[in-house]
Amino acid sequence: MADDILLDLLHSEIVQYVVGNNDNMKDEDLSTLEYIGFSTGYRIIERLTKEMPRFKDELDTMKFICTDFWSAVYKKQIDNLRTNHQGVYVLQDNVFRFLSRLSNGKQYLEVAPRYVTFTCGVIRGSLANLNIQCLVTAEVQSLPSCKFHIQVQRT
Repeated sequence: MADDILLDLLHSEIVQYVVGNNDNMKDEDLSTLEYIGFSTGYRIIERLTKEMPRFKDELDTMKFICTDFWSAVYKKQIDNLRTNHQGVYVLQDNVFRFLSRLSNGKQYLEVAPRYVTFTCGVIRGSLANLNIQCLVTAEVQSLPSCKFHIQVQRT
């Protein structure tokens, strides 16, 4: 329980430090926040998969992200995973941890990207460590639900 609160407070402080209460937030601010998440995800997945065998395919890796990885970081599994089997995955969290403390008013939808950018980086960093290069974006249509869109970059 105490660890959960510490992660929430740390996340909130990182967002405030990088973005602040600036209503004229710049893309550079969010990219810094995303990079911090990338570094964090890269390191977390390294520890979680240290003694595991390699994943057999991309879908198997995504299932791991939705179950074990998400449980280790956010203390719950992803609510829904969808794919078109062509490198596009959508992870849906109906009660996303970092949005659940925001009020449900529509005025808070504007600041929601600040609170999901870090997690986009965490996902991208973890997948990069597993040799999956991708672009991760988030969509918040109603609080506290969030969809993470993952577009795998094919080489």
